[in-house]
This record gives sequence, C-alpha cells and structure tokens, in this order.
Amino acid sequence: MNLETSHAKLFPLLFFLLNSAWSIASSSISESFEQCLSSHIQNSNSSNEIILTRTSSAYPSVLDSSIQNLRFSNNFTPKPEAIITPFDESHVQAAVICSKKNGLQIRSRSGGHDYEGLSYVSRAPFIIIDLFNLRSIDVDIENESAWVKWGATLGEVYYSIAQKSKVYGFPAATCPTVGVGGHISGGGIGTIFRKYGLASDNVIDARIVDVNGRILDRKSMGEELFWAIRGGGGSSFGVILAWKLRLVPVPPAATVCHITKTKEQGATKLLLKWQNIADKLPEELFIRPVIRSGDKTIIVEFGSLFLGPVEKLFHLMQDNFPELSLGRSHCTEMSWIQSVLDFAGYSIHESLEILLKRRQFSIIFKAKSDFVTEPISEAGLEGLWQRLLEANTSFMILTPYGGKMSEISDSETAFPHRQGNLYEIQYTVVWDDGKDTEKYVGFMRRLYAYMAPYVSKSPRAAYLNYRDLDLGRNNNGNTSYAQASIWGLKYFKNNFRKLVHVKTLVDPGNFFRNEQSIPVFSSGRK
Repeated sequence: MNLETSHAKLFPLLFFLLNSAWSIASSSISESFEQCLSSHIQNSNSSNEIILTRTSSAYPSVLDSSIQNLRFSNNFTPKPEAIITPFDESHVQAAVICSKKNGLQIRSRSGGHDYEGLSYVSRAPFIIIDLFNLRSIDVDIENESAWVKWGATLGEVYYSIAQKSKVYGFPAATCPTVGVGGHISGGGIGTIFRKYGLASDNVIDARIVDVNGRILDRKSMGEELFWAIRGGGGSSFGVILAWKLRLVPVPPAATVCHITKTKEQGATKLLLKWQNIADKLPEELFIRPVIRSGDKTIIVEFGSLFLGPVEKLFHLMQDNFPELSLGRSHCTEMSWIQSVLDFAGYSIHESLEILLKRRQFSIIFKAKSDFVTEPISEAGLEGLWQRLLEANTSFMILTPYGGKMSEISDSETAFPHRQGNLYEIQYTVVWDDGKDTEKYVGFMRRLYAYMAPYVSKSPRAAYLNYRDLDLGRNNNGNTSYAQASIWGLKYFKNNFRKLVHVKTLVDPGNFFRNEQSIPVFSSGRK
C-alpha cells in the first residue's frame, strides 16, 4: 500500500471519528443544558413544552416558523442544540444562566427578520430563545403608552392600539410581521418617523435579562444601558423582555397616494426633484420612491402618506412638487390604521385581523443599505438604471429624512443617522433557487460598489436593521476594538466607542456575542 492510498483510506475514517466525537460532545452539552434548565423551571411537567431538543417532534416546525430569509433554511445552516419557548420571564432567566454554565451561545428571536439570520444562526454551539409565547400587549390610552413584550410583531402592536383608539399610533416599520424586539433595538424607521422620530426614540422603559440572569428595568439598568439598547441592538447586552412605548397622536383622516412612472415617463427627472425637496417637506408628509427594473425599463412608484385630509395634501403638492402631477385618482383618504394595511401591501378593506399574521411571505434575498447626504446626479442615476436592469428581481427603497429626525441629536440614543441625511436607501435582490445565491449576491455587491461615490463617506454609513455581514465580522471569540470598528463605525459612527464602553461594563466576559455584536475593550483600554 503506497502512502497516497493509505491517506485516501484514512481520511474517511478520520472524518467519521471527528464527527462522532463532535456529536458525542454536542449531545453531552445538550443533555447538561437540558438538566440545568429543567431544574430551574418550577413546574417540571411543562419543561417538555419549553425545551425543544433536536429529537423533539416540534423542533423542525418551530425552527422554521420564523425564518424569514430562506437563504438560511437549508441543510448546511447550523442548527441550535435546543429551542427554548418560554411562557414566563423566569424561563428566559434560566436559559441565560444555563447557557452560560454550559458554554452555549444564545440567539434570541422575536420575528426572525434579521437579514443575515443572526437571530437563529451561529457558528458556535448555541440555543435559540424564541419568544413568540411572550407577546402580550397592554395598551394604556389614558397615559398614551403601551407595554409590549419582545415576542410581539409590529402588526400585533398596530392592531392592539387600533382596538383601543383610532387617533393613536406608533412610529415603526411597514412590514407587520417584523418582531418588535430587534426592530426597536436597532432604531426603527417607518412612515411617520419624520413627524415623531424612530420607534426607539419613543421607548420610555424596558425590561432586560442581563448576563447574570437578573431582570432589569430602566431604573435598575441605568441610563447608559438604556441608551445603548435604543439603536445599538439589544442582543449584544442581554435578552430584552419588553418595551414600554410612547403612543403618538394621529389625525382621524390620513391620505395615501400611489403614482407610478417609468423612465420613459420622466421618472429620472422626478427623482432629481424629489431628492432636493423630500427632506424639506412638512413633517406630516412622507414620500417614498420604490425603484425596480421592469421590462427593459426602470419603474418608480412614489408612495406617500400625509397625516391630514386629501385637499390639504393637494395644496402642499402643488406648492412643492407639481411635477409629479398627483391627482384624485392616485389618492385615498383613510384612517391611519388603514394606511398601515396599505403600506403592508393589503387592501384597506381587509379585516384588521390580518395584521395578526406572524408570517407574510418568506423569500431568498440579500440586502444592503446606504445614507445619501447630497443629491445623486442625473448621470449617476442613469448609471444606476443600467445596473438595476441586470437583475429584474432587484429593487431599491428610498426613505426620506428631515423633520423630527433633523431635530434629534446623533448622540441622543445609540442610533446616529440623523441630521445631514437626505434619505436612506435599502437595496434588495430576491431569487427563487438557492443554487443562484452566488450569482445574485455578486450582483448586489457590484451594485453597492457602483454607488460608493454617491453616498455617505468616512464612514460609509449603514443601518443596523438592514444587517450586512459583507461590512465585516467578529472573530468566534473576542474581537478587538480596531477590528470591530470596520463594521461598527458604519452602523454607529461616533456612538460606537460608547457602545463598547457600555458593553464592557455590563458584559465584560462578552457572553452575548455574534458576528456583529458590540465587542468589549481589552483589559486596560477604556
């Protein structure tokens, strides 16, 4: 037997032995974790409902239930040792304590919309704490507030408010299946944020389980941690249990308009005008272009929400944007909650119960984000059109800034993208077959590279809620401040150092970590 033949026979054996050893170790960790958690749960009879191991019949369906990006739903995606589905806050405390004791990472999942799957995927052995059972919402109209548990979706929040009042709302995103947990902790951009600020700007209290398994509220956690979890992402600091939200007044009548223009119908010129006025319009008016490629052309839909009656909107548009030629056929006067249905892609005549659906659709996609501080030139837009036409399943959403967002300091919360931004861009490409992933991810990276001269610089800023691992990744263990700054400054700009300071104070051992979690300062550096 020659050396080459010997090696060829040894490799399968070595792979088998290593895989067997890993499986035994994994099984041992899982059993130890399960025993620890069961001992902390007062009613041991319910532990089988709370702890779903890989052998549990419900494990596959619960795992898949909130995977919104099917790029992370395949045989090669790492799976958790167990899924914890707590019915009580004490179950979350126990999961944190036992995970730490057994060297397991934690992924806490609210709605499953993390663009890179970091709420349910890890390179290291891990568990998922899926909080869908903890989603109660207590609306207090008299005090203009609501306590919302982490597992609730935005649709459930909007629905619950509407059941109590037609003249209150909340400034958050348009997709109703997004979980409040990650969305609010990352900032939370929506259709009325020019009037009221981000979702995270309207948080007045919170409850979080820290690295020691303690439940802390705003008073006991302190203002530094409360600052950090509003825009800095909650998963770096603990497991957030609930938010206390400030409700905002909305008028009895709002107006929604949709008008679509192709490149041949002057869409490019209209976008040039929009760029120069969108951030300067009254804060009650939100005009959002969605750009996509069609049949050998570019299509731009201008969708707008005005907090007021249609006649007042027409006067505003005539004074500020007559080129759009907005008419009565494009607009509908409705309640604010109906505008939520409209921007979610539903008919405004649908029953509000549709907002309670926890899954609208699941697709394979890759997304990125940018912030624009100066209008893009006509030549820049024409070059962009050429690139968008390479993939007919791509689109861009342009979200206008200004209004309240220009009045709040960059350091008020951990979310830094405030004054000086004209608009924010979300780029997305979708596809059907997982075999085409490399092709479409490559397209997205080329599109992003093309846009570099036209967007913010030093750093080229990005929005945490549109997470993008192309910006940089942490090591499996501890990551240096310098290395994490590669992506951290893009998301958090000058707030990044303070976030690292807070992280070092509350989780010095860096237990709560993922590929883009806030790192800790190395010993001696603060």
